[in-house]
Amino acid sequence: MLTFLGERSTYCDGVSRRGLLKAGALGAIGLSLSDVLRLRAGAESAGRPNHQTSVIFVELAGGPTQFETYDPKPNSPIEYRGEFDVAQTNVPGVHFCELMAEQAKIADKLAIVRSIHHRHNSHDPSSHLSQTGYYKTGKKGGPNQSPCFGSVIAKIRGPNNPSLPGYVAVPSIMRNGQAAYLGQAFNPFETISDPNDPKFNVRNLQLEKNLSLERLNDRRQLLTTLDTRQRLADLDGAAAAVDAFSRQAFDLVHGSRAREAFDIGRESAAVRDRYGRNTVGQSMLLARRLVEAGVTCVTVRCTGWDDHNKIAKGLKGRAPQYDLGVATLVQDLYDRGLQRDVLVVAMGEFGRTPRINKNAGRDHWGSLMSVLLAGGDLEPRVVGASNPKGEVPIDALYRPENVLAMIYRHLGIDPAHTFSDPSGRPRYVLDEREVIRELV
Repeated sequence: MLTFLGERSTYCDGVSRRGLLKAGALGAIGLSLSDVLRLRAGAESAGRPNHQTSVIFVELAGGPTQFETYDPKPNSPIEYRGEFDVAQTNVPGVHFCELMAEQAKIADKLAIVRSIHHRHNSHDPSSHLSQTGYYKTGKKGGPNQSPCFGSVIAKIRGPNNPSLPGYVAVPSIMRNGQAAYLGQAFNPFETISDPNDPKFNVRNLQLEKNLSLERLNDRRQLLTTLDTRQRLADLDGAAAAVDAFSRQAFDLVHGSRAREAFDIGRESAAVRDRYGRNTVGQSMLLARRLVEAGVTCVTVRCTGWDDHNKIAKGLKGRAPQYDLGVATLVQDLYDRGLQRDVLVVAMGEFGRTPRINKNAGRDHWGSLMSVLLAGGDLEPRVVGASNPKGEVPIDALYRPENVLAMIYRHLGIDPAHTFSDPSGRPRYVLDEREVIRELV
């Protein structure tokens, strides 16, 4: 069994996220190879069609500012608008912040919703809402209380290609990206390592150095004689039972499709340069490779947006990488004819306060946020508006749940579908199921 430790990122609420991946049994966070086979078998037994639609969700972790991204306020006082200028997009009359200059060039391919809002200003419950459709209650931190959209997708749709997982997290799981009561088999498969690292390697897709194919086959034979369900019962679900699906997983390990999909080194140097030689850019390129190969849902963590202090300085280093990466991703999908099949969403847990604080930063602000959508056969346009100081929405009011409803609509998943929670109570995928009407 292999264990890999990934990135650590800490927010102002003191909660850190740390990736943990185990080959064979991925524990409480990851998805084992044998679970991939279970997902495939579940979809086949239910007779669900294998649609080729997919979604790439960019988690702007920490809460991005609406002013310095998609909803600049150049006519407001300096303490509201900030120090950055605006960029004229290729859509007449539509402006982004100058930090979003690359996206401004392809604004005619983007849908920007400037009127998303909710009532909470704390990271954990707000990210739980944005990733599940429900607020988390009680103490900060801890596992999901409701299943993340990626887990719902993995359970209902599964992968578009049976040789790949249905739900992949690049490079690590979102803050509230787990399956909750759907079961650990529907947690994401994490890459863990940085796609921008020259030594990037998703090591649980290949054999250990000291494990030959002959020894692998010996272990495979051994599994047929073990009463593994009894042996693993004391783990209380922390590992999947090693049954026929686990034996099929051996075939997946020394198959080629998954390794090829995750092998970002197969991309040309020119393509990799276009996305940006950094973690965010290369993660978006890997996400494109994965959905093209047959993964249904890929999440990309883009961290560091919790700008309480010196927001301008922080954005100068971070925003251009995100801007180039997402602009290249969207253009690449169009160039490859995938703009109808692949939906891209970029969203954080909330926006930032209208007035810059005494530390030259912006604080948490659930009352207004901007969200990007692209592809998915949606109508590119700007939806909604906020008041002159960027405090609250004044037109086309929507919530994070409505963005999730757009994801489920694209994938053909009914958000009125119910699952039983631990108490046996049926719970809707979404209570608030309205789509963003202007985009459909």
